[in-house]
Amino acid sequence: MLKGKWDKSRLPSRHVTEGPARAPHRSYYYAMGLSEEEIAQPFVGVATCWNEAAPCNIALNRQAQAVKLGVKHANGTPREFTTITVTDGIAMGHEGMRSSLASREAIADTVELTMRGHGYDAIVGLAGCDKSLPGMMMAMVRLNVPSVFIYGGSILPGRLNGKDVTVQDVFEAVGQHQAGNYSDEQLRVLERVACPSAGACGGQFTANTMACVSEAIGLALPNSSGAPAPYESRDQYGVASGEAVMVLLEKNIRARDIVTRKSLENAARVVACTGGSTNAGLHLPAIAHEAGIDFDLFDVCDIFRDTPYFVDLKPGGQFVAKDLYEAGGVPVVMKELRKAGLVHEDCITATGRTMGEELDLIEREADGKVIHPVATPLTRTGGVVGLKGNLAPDGAIVKVAGMSPEEQVFSGPARVFECEEDAFAAVKARSYKEGEVIVIRNEGPAGGPGMREMLATTAAISGQGKGKKVALITDGRFSGATRGFCVGHVGPEAAHGGPIALLRDGDVITIDAIKGEISVDLSDTELAQRKEQWAGPRETIYSSGALWKYAQLVGPTRLGAVTHPGAKSESHVYMDL
Repeated sequence: MLKGKWDKSRLPSRHVTEGPARAPHRSYYYAMGLSEEEIAQPFVGVATCWNEAAPCNIALNRQAQAVKLGVKHANGTPREFTTITVTDGIAMGHEGMRSSLASREAIADTVELTMRGHGYDAIVGLAGCDKSLPGMMMAMVRLNVPSVFIYGGSILPGRLNGKDVTVQDVFEAVGQHQAGNYSDEQLRVLERVACPSAGACGGQFTANTMACVSEAIGLALPNSSGAPAPYESRDQYGVASGEAVMVLLEKNIRARDIVTRKSLENAARVVACTGGSTNAGLHLPAIAHEAGIDFDLFDVCDIFRDTPYFVDLKPGGQFVAKDLYEAGGVPVVMKELRKAGLVHEDCITATGRTMGEELDLIEREADGKVIHPVATPLTRTGGVVGLKGNLAPDGAIVKVAGMSPEEQVFSGPARVFECEEDAFAAVKARSYKEGEVIVIRNEGPAGGPGMREMLATTAAISGQGKGKKVALITDGRFSGATRGFCVGHVGPEAAHGGPIALLRDGDVITIDAIKGEISVDLSDTELAQRKEQWAGPRETIYSSGALWKYAQLVGPTRLGAVTHPGAKSESHVYMDL
């Protein structure tokens, strides 16, 4: 616990609490019940993405109270505020998914604006659903204040017929229902039991992947991401996070002291070895951008390529986040990576100690069931692979966790769809053929707009038993719950005239995840001729509002689909104003 009077002469909150000119400001704080002593302490923003949209966010409000207790224990003054979340599970499969990736930028922007507007000195950020995790971390790095991230925790697995089930099973059951293999009554039973508690989706989908990233990158306390949302131990992590941010403030350890090129590489290692979501290939470059670090999709994929995959989690594997937590969580995973020389140990963490010092404290070892020893991994390369070729000069990404080497090479004629709805209708009608490469274009960040995830379509294909008999490529994204040979983030996107915009039905596409290649059997001359004939981007109905604004500003997927120039262009740091 920190004691003694704080010198606020160099803290942002001095602008709202110090001197005679700030008497009006202080009167507002007295109106909210603060004492003179509390006004004189550092102000810590406690930011949550609480809302009633979905179970991933519903417990954040309660958890924030524990964080506030920790801040108060350490003689800080917590100021709670909320921001938005667009929850992918609810937004999936319809127009709402266009709001998902744009919400990441809105979360980062609104947290930044709240912190700036009120002169807060540090932040503890709580997030539960896919885009809210990177959005919150991006705000921390952008502001470069002392920062601690805490995940809201995963959902407990449902149980049906003696087996664990997750929302992924429900999405895939829709495909089985469409194929006539699953009755209305079976679907009604499954949907009632699949999601039994508060918390984010339980597999190594995007939320849990980015939760693991928060620890590996150093912004979250060790093992804080693992406990499921309903567990009372989450409150202890909340209190500890509130106390930790005050230590960082005292030591002037800021977000960019923690988020470095080396810590980003540590984070990418953890994504690869856990078979994490392909969306990490989008979010890690975006976080790096906020720190002014060059770290794009190709850098992420280079790390994926030489990282063994040894943590057996859904959707490619068997287990869920609760199982990983009970096996020792991210610290045991990173301890295994360290044995292979794959961890930068000198990176500073939210505890104020280095990653190496933290791992020295971990006594548990890999259980050989959820976490396999790094020496005997599930596969020798990462569960996520980067691709490049004449169809994706700016790269693409595919999750191969759980796929055999033979399943990682596919060649077939293109079946081109101009949007996800057209593809889903064809899948529902079973009018596609085995051996085809389904192409869904105009779904990139600018062209969608919003870079929708395709879980409804991919899950329907899997549910129809065709997951290994077709491939799918898109300039949009896939859910972390997607499985099968599904290539996302194809860049440049169709709206920017990338080669995916030039494809026609029957063009032969080859995807080789072992070599890291994706190509179409067309000459450079043919592609150039088609580019000359290209009619330009597809018109959309989004000609005003937030999605229009996002489409105008958003940059390439390879660089994280960001909407502002980033730290390289900044001429001030908020904390030092």
